[in-house]
Parts: sequence; C-alpha cells; structure tokens
Amino acid sequence: MKLVFASDSFKGSLSYKTIAELLTKAAKEVLGECETICVPLADGGEGTAEALISICKGSRKYVTVHDPIGRPVRAFYGVLPDGGVICEMAQASGLTLLDEKERDPRKTDSFGSGEIVKDALKRGYRKITIAIGGSATNDGGMGFCRALGVRFLDAEGRELKGCGADLCKVSKIDTSNILPELKNAYLSVMCDVENPLCGKNGATYTFGAQKGGTPRILDELEAGMQNYRDVIIRQFGTDPDMQKGGGAAGGLGTALKVFFGAEIKSGVDTVLDLADFEKLITGADLVVTGEGRLDWQSFHGKAVSGVAKRAKKAAVPCMVICGCVGEGYEAAGQLGISRVVTLADEEISPDEAMSNAESIYFRKALEAFEEIKKERG
Repeated sequence: MKLVFASDSFKGSLSYKTIAELLTKAAKEVLGECETICVPLADGGEGTAEALISICKGSRKYVTVHDPIGRPVRAFYGVLPDGGVICEMAQASGLTLLDEKERDPRKTDSFGSGEIVKDALKRGYRKITIAIGGSATNDGGMGFCRALGVRFLDAEGRELKGCGADLCKVSKIDTSNILPELKNAYLSVMCDVENPLCGKNGATYTFGAQKGGTPRILDELEAGMQNYRDVIIRQFGTDPDMQKGGGAAGGLGTALKVFFGAEIKSGVDTVLDLADFEKLITGADLVVTGEGRLDWQSFHGKAVSGVAKRAKKAAVPCMVICGCVGEGYEAAGQLGISRVVTLADEEISPDEAMSNAESIYFRKALEAFEEIKKERG
C-alpha cells in the first residue's frame, strides 16, 4: 500500500512531525511493509514556518521580539533558497504563548510579529511571506503596523499603543513614516480563513472567545472594530468587510492588505503547491489528514479542506484523525472524507485526550488501520 500522511499539528499537544511518526509506526504494525510519505503541513498557523523550511530546505534566523503582552520572546523566521523569507505570526503573537489567565484580547497586541518582519527587511530581504494563523490578538493589526512605522492617533492626535482596547479610540491613521524598505518589498499573506473584518462572521465574534473574550468584551471589541473599519473606509476608500480574509488574525489580514498592499493567499494551498502534493498522492491508496478540532471552520481554507479537496480530485480515499469534532463536522463527507476518527469520544474526555494525546492518537490510528485492513480483505 501507498499511504500519504499530511496532518496539521494539534495545537498544544501534537506536532505534525510527531503525528507523522505515529501514523508510520501504526501503519507498519498493522499493514506490514507499505510505502509511507509524510508531508510537512500547516495552513498559515503555528508550525507553518517550520513546515516550509523543511519542504524548501531553508534555514532559520532568530530574533528577540515582544510577545502579545510585551514580554521578550525568542522567535525565528525561515530563509528560503529563493531568497524569500517566511515569517510566522504565532512565533511572536501566538495564543500558545499565553496562559489561560493572560488571555484578554483587549490587552494583547501584534507588535512582536511586526518586529519579525522589520528584522527581515533590515537584513535586506524583500520577498516576505507572513503566516498569520494562531494569533492571541484582536487589535486590527495595529500593533504589527506600528512596528513598521504606521501611527494610529486618537481624536486629540495622541498615538495609541495599538491593542484591542484602542480600536474604539482610533480617529486617524498616519502612514507617512512607513519603513522605506517596504517600498521595494513584496508581501504575501498565508491565511487559513475567509472571514471579513466585522460582523457575526468577522474577526471578533468568530475568534475572540478563544482568545479570552467574554460576551461583554466581544461586544466592546466589535464596536471598536467597526470604528476602525469606518476610519479605514474614510481614509483609504476601501471597505475591509468586502475583503475575504480581512478578519484573519484579529484583523491583521485587513491591515496588511490596506496599508502595505499585501496579497492574501490560502495558507494550505501554498504549502501543498510547494510540496507538489498532486504528484505525491498519485497512485496512493489512502491520504490521512487531521487537526485538533474538526468543525465547520475546517472546511473554509484550513489544512483538512485543502488536503481533502486534492485527494478527492485525484480519487484517493481520505481519512481524518482529529482531537474532537464540533458543529458542522458532518460536512466532511462532501469533501470526499470517508472516515473521521476522534481522540475524544464517549469514554475519553477532551482534557484527557489533550493530556495523553500521543498514546491515544497511536491507539486510534492502530484501530483505524485495522478496520481498513478488514475492509480490504
């Protein structure tokens, strides 16, 4: 048998490398000698830089920047053989950098992610890809942009820090002091969602709760985001709510597009194209993909949907192994996913699945391959 493993990481528990190792071990134990191909995968969130460095045989550049609440943190970006770089927002502004009690989207900002890009620009790199998934922020990208010279001013002309709580205070945006290095730079954005900036499907209401926002906080932030949107419309003549992906990373998608002219691309499609995925799955008997939580969001630009669509086009069966399922996961069948396996079930709680992810994942993979073996006769 030829098996292709292309799973995203399970945030906080399993890396894509560990998942690939567990799948390979389980497959050989159950199915005997078989060809296994492991594809480093990410969709623009945590692990994207590492995946692209692995695929493209790149190297790392380390830099000390600020985390979402202003503490120093050691981050890296990837330098690729073509002279481009891949910067990952989660390295500096990721949700996993904060404890539960530290998560408050009113107080977090994306300044450190902008510092990563600034370092790359100062070193002479001009082709910059930014993976913006996995953020802890809902600041409209103001923190990121401040690191690159954009100033956000209140009604009295005072410069704002650029955290989520400042969204409602923005009265003017000054782009006159943007870093000169950006004039000759090409910025592209790897984005795993299509959400607009505002509204029920926008940055705040879709992702704010997982970043620590209570219903009251989310209402406050949404009002601020609408103010921010209106200032952008007034000054730049473009409506962020009409832009797919503008709500990604707490609105950073909008900022990158409006202030720097960045091109927004599908994160998973970028990775799969670089990996030459269609060639890898030619003649395969099964593709295995997955992520921490499979729900309706999984089918809108995330890793699972990208892999499943290409497997379906190539008429290769696709199985998903995920941590748990949520609302809308039933749509998996429409993408040609023939089997969904979860670590959490009636006997295993989500907390237990997180705490013992490696052993549970391996056992579930063994069971799935056993079923496949029986079906094949």
